[in-house]
Amino acid sequence: MAFEPKAPTIDIDPEQVAPDTFVIHSVQKAVGVPLFVQLNSLVIKGREPIIIDTGTRANRTKWLSDVFSLVEPEDVRWIFVSHEDSDHVGNLEQVMTACPNATLVCDWAVMERFSNFFEFPVERCRWVEHGESFDIGDRTLRVHRPPIFDSPSTHGIFDTSTGVYWAVDAFATGIPDANMDLHDLNYDDWAEGMGFGAFDGVSAWLPQVDPKKFNAAIDTIANLKASCITSAHSPVLRDTLIDRAFARLRELPFIEAPLPPGQSVLDDIIAAAAAAPE
Repeated sequence: MAFEPKAPTIDIDPEQVAPDTFVIHSVQKAVGVPLFVQLNSLVIKGREPIIIDTGTRANRTKWLSDVFSLVEPEDVRWIFVSHEDSDHVGNLEQVMTACPNATLVCDWAVMERFSNFFEFPVERCRWVEHGESFDIGDRTLRVHRPPIFDSPSTHGIFDTSTGVYWAVDAFATGIPDANMDLHDLNYDDWAEGMGFGAFDGVSAWLPQVDPKKFNAAIDTIANLKASCITSAHSPVLRDTLIDRAFARLRELPFIEAPLPPGQSVLDDIIAAAAAAPE
């Protein structure tokens, strides 16, 4: 039996969301749920191009092609890893090899937690923490941890020149159509999807939060007044959707946590696989 992940069957081209700023899309079917999950990353061109997260192993061929259609490998000066989950570091080795002039921006926690899988070239690394910033030639990027996350190493990025915020895993939601814009999704379905994404995909600890501290964390990001919010597992948030998304985040600690698919769903998956033609 081969265990190599299957490449996605749905191709979505890079999406320009601001000057020199592109979301690199990948999408996969959710397991046991009739939804699609986006697995996005970000490229900012400009004087010193930066790649923000490195996609999935399953989508390697398409991801590398998309990224390097926007920027030449030797021109890349920065690679930012938001945290060490597999859908964010799936092509880190390939990118570090292809981009010899790039500095890897992460933090101590990423290096500590991922060094059993990846040999970090420390002479090419730079550590940043929440609240710090770094310049990439023609713009300054500020590091802001999103309000919900699944790794202590998680850091988001705010581009002060365009107002684009990379929210990492926050605002995650499944979508019924792989190409769907959130403006086309019924609000109740979106709100339910954000609840499922938060509790079962990212932050099972939400019921334990101190509401005052949690709202303060949301305020920190809301007060950035982002022009758009990009993230790994959601279509782009723009316009009124931004305020509605923050409002939904504030509700999450107080809703009944949705249950993830259980053994009966797995039984159905196994039965369907057994019945499928060779």
